[in-house]
Amino acid sequence: MRWLVGCGLVLWIGSALALSSVRWFARAPLAERLRPFGAVPPVAPHRPGLLSVESFRDVLRPAAATLGELLGRLIGTEDLATRLARVHSPLDPTSFRVRQVGRAGLGLVAGVAAAAALRPPVPVAALLVLGLPALAFLLTERGLQRASADRQRRLAMELPVVAEQLAMLLAAGWSTGGGLQRLAERGAGVAASDLQVVVGRIRQGLSEGEALREWRDLADVRAVDRLVAVLALQRATTDLGRLLADEAKAIRQDHHRRLIEQLDTRAQQVWIPVTIATLVPGSIFLSIPFLEALRLFTGS
Repeated sequence: MRWLVGCGLVLWIGSALALSSVRWFARAPLAERLRPFGAVPPVAPHRPGLLSVESFRDVLRPAAATLGELLGRLIGTEDLATRLARVHSPLDPTSFRVRQVGRAGLGLVAGVAAAAALRPPVPVAALLVLGLPALAFLLTERGLQRASADRQRRLAMELPVVAEQLAMLLAAGWSTGGGLQRLAERGAGVAASDLQVVVGRIRQGLSEGEALREWRDLADVRAVDRLVAVLALQRATTDLGRLLADEAKAIRQDHHRRLIEQLDTRAQQVWIPVTIATLVPGSIFLSIPFLEALRLFTGS
């Protein structure tokens, strides 16, 4: 009997919360009810009640954001707002953390349901209940981290071409701001999308140097640091196009050197399983005559 009362109470509260977001069911504000009886000044839009879907969302969003930020710090990743801005995500940090905690909650529900249905041993049940939400949380965090790293890699690969194009525009008589705007409008890669943000920040009132430094701090790519440092010399030199062309060549040489280092590292890693595969059988074959000689000398 008690569980029937409890289920009915939960069903009643859930129905009230769901219907409170519907306009025909929700109670009108006091100013709206008094409007037919006199001149009532305009009021602010309807605010959600104490027990409504919006009020629960307003309460859960900060809690979910705080919990997600705490878990993100334990993982030791980069600042969330920086990574979201780097990948040009439409989500803000709070929305991302709420979505992440929501997926972890679904993983918890799935783990509890699986443990209740399968009835595994206690260690396996604990692994299901705790492992699935942790896995959902980490997969979401890993997805954003991978997208950020991939964008940094693609930006570093596109920078030599961008520097050469900007050098040609400057040699043709374009200004730095005009060249950046043209590259942002005509380009279609990662660098072009970042330059669109730079041009937008310049239109909002920032100087070219400040907008470029914001891009440098956000991108966190060494090639961008060098390119912005060269562009900062536009007032101190009259041959900025040649400097940009030299910088593009230096960036290409840096990429070539890193590629050779990666190839050498992978070539060395190939010998690790080969060495193990030859040493283990060789040690076994060498141990047989050694043990036989030891047996002969000891007379056993």
